[in-house]
Amino acid sequence: MSDPAQPKRGVRLSREQRLAWLRLIRSENVGPATFRNLINRFGGAEAALDAIPDLARRGGGRPIRITSIDAAEAELATAERLGAQFICRGEPDYPAIMRGVDQAPPVLAVMGDVAQLNRPAVAIVGARNASLAGIKLTHRIADELGAAGYVIVSGLARGIDAAAHEAALPHGTVGVFAGGLDRPYPKENRPLMRRMVDGRGCVISEMPFGWEPRAIDFPRRNRVVAALSLGLLVVEAASRSGSLISARLAAELGRLVFAVPGSPLDPRAAGTNQLLKTGSLLVTEAADIIIALRPLDDRIGRSGDDMDEPEAIMPAEEPAEGERERIVEALGTTPVSIDDLLAHTSASVGALQLVLLELDLAGRLERHSDGRVSIVL
Repeated sequence: MSDPAQPKRGVRLSREQRLAWLRLIRSENVGPATFRNLINRFGGAEAALDAIPDLARRGGGRPIRITSIDAAEAELATAERLGAQFICRGEPDYPAIMRGVDQAPPVLAVMGDVAQLNRPAVAIVGARNASLAGIKLTHRIADELGAAGYVIVSGLARGIDAAAHEAALPHGTVGVFAGGLDRPYPKENRPLMRRMVDGRGCVISEMPFGWEPRAIDFPRRNRVVAALSLGLLVVEAASRSGSLISARLAAELGRLVFAVPGSPLDPRAAGTNQLLKTGSLLVTEAADIIIALRPLDDRIGRSGDDMDEPEAIMPAEEPAEGERERIVEALGTTPVSIDDLLAHTSASVGALQLVLLELDLAGRLERHSDGRVSIVL
């Protein structure tokens, strides 16, 4: 296995830059992909914040809410009061394995041992109503993976998630929140979360402090769980389960997906058995995962994108006459790829990206996980 102490890269943002990043990602209609496009086009968050009103207007939207300096200062103060910190994409402590993920959160709130974010990791997820056998197997596998040098990542849910974190406490574990770090969910896992923060673990979230988790926030949480890890193990999952969403997201990110087989008579095994039928790797012990991941351990040290405050690198190219109209007309409710849009409209890359950015900020564009886009009617 590669040395878990990875070399530090990137530069730390100044307090003013961090405040601007926080304002930008907390502003209306700014998600990770839009944030990245804005930073790349304007060279920094301050300039992007100044440009947003005009971009949204040109996209055909109403004026959008831009997070105030006071609101961002208040969130920074809350983090400091709770012993948390914000880590921005491109900074030394930001998870290296996530730097090449297009929709990785640009800002993470972290509480606990941040060093765990840059060690080789395995995600373990599964049923909330887990069986005793599933919990015992999870505990054994997580403990053995931890002893082999892997951090265990999960979503802090009841059942399999909690068992994985519990077993990994002596070795290293990362919990990903669906809401703000001051809104732990479920509440009965608060003592476990506290032990993680106080020991060899940390908890992280891309959501603002004060944010109560909603159903639509859990898939975002699941994507971060998958992105932090070299591979993801599903222990028990019904046929319609959030764990299967995690498995799909992991596969889309190029992570290995593992599953524990179960009885066809147990509904909690329906999802894992289906994963095995469609190509996931069968696991009955930790060694199955360790052998499969060993050739990939060095991947954590390779960065695909440091995204600190760069010079503007996206061509600042205005659409030629008629280009904006052709691009908007070509978009429909059926997702299409950027390459197909370029070929169909004959627009330049810079012009297309600018129009998509305008539509995005106006709330008229939907970005899909495979990189395709569609119009919102």
